[in-house]
Amino acid sequence: QVQLVESGGGLVQDGGSLRLSCAASGRTLSSYAMGWFRQAPGKEREYVAHLNRSGGNTNYAESVKGRFTISRDNAKNTVYLQMNSLKPEDAAVYYCAATVNVFYSASSYAIPGYYNYWGQGTQVTVSS
Repeated sequence: QVQLVESGGGLVQDGGSLRLSCAASGRTLSSYAMGWFRQAPGKEREYVAHLNRSGGNTNYAESVKGRFTISRDNAKNTVYLQMNSLKPEDAAVYYCAATVNVFYSASSYAIPGYYNYWGQGTQVTVSS
């Protein structure tokens, strides 16, 4: 079992940047595919990005493609989400998640129910 703790959220101006971290304990992250999701008030949890177990493949929601980058540091057992050119519509609670499942379709990694472990979330606020 793995425990996930997100950090790095905060208040940033429109066009600014933040880097979210998801630190893992209990198991090495290389045992899991990792995803980032977000949830704004009154909305469903939304897929942002994922990194497959090997770390060789990534995928992004269209809304963040070209602005966000997911990465993993095996030595630190941490996954990151670098967010650039932030927009007010990016404001949400951001969650990292881990899944032991392996999917051939990238779209399957976008389904929150397929993830086994979740962090507590970190708030991102973007002022216009």
